[in-house]
Amino acid sequence: MNELSLDYLIREPKIKLDKNPLILLLHGYGSNEQDLFSFATELPDEYYIISARAPYDLQYGSYAWYAINFDANQNKFSDNEQAKSSRDLIARFIEELISTYPIDSNNISLVGFSQGAILSYAVAMSYPEKIKNVIALSGYISEPALDENYLKNDLSKLKIFASHGTVDQVIPVDWARKTKPFLDKLGIESVYREYPIGHGISPQVFYDFKNWLLE
Repeated sequence: MNELSLDYLIREPKIKLDKNPLILLLHGYGSNEQDLFSFATELPDEYYIISARAPYDLQYGSYAWYAINFDANQNKFSDNEQAKSSRDLIARFIEELISTYPIDSNNISLVGFSQGAILSYAVAMSYPEKIKNVIALSGYISEPALDENYLKNDLSKLKIFASHGTVDQVIPVDWARKTKPFLDKLGIESVYREYPIGHGISPQVFYDFKNWLLE
């Protein structure tokens, strides 16, 4: 499937409606579209499940939504220009999917892990008219990745489920704990949960976000 802006895997809905809702899966740094797609079969039957591959090739089947660089003191910093470029690319990709498949444009959910979660927040707050739900796993809100005018957007219809591992060794849980207060201040309905895990998705995390989505 190369006609669209991003490479992707798709699971067609098992229950066909006139227009079906979409779950778009966004993987983490150094992974690929196979990663989150592994639980596509467990997601609700009426959804299109599409897993996108990030645009920056790190070689050997690894991809990134934006570069993470290190300075001389081994401090990590993100390439915010690449992050913004990927944010806009995902928004365009969603438009392309809507024109390619019978997708209900009012019922689009983003499920992102790690860097994919950071991008999910960025897309949703920069283009809230495109997104209904965000499931952000092991990520955080990176303000430099948001559209500079995001506060002028109507964010009132967004719903967000965020989860984080209390012993996450990649993205500190303290970063994720700022999510709920940040969203509350914007009046965005959200649920934030922590789990006694590292940087990953446990069966309990999956079960909880799936139930949240079904509700």
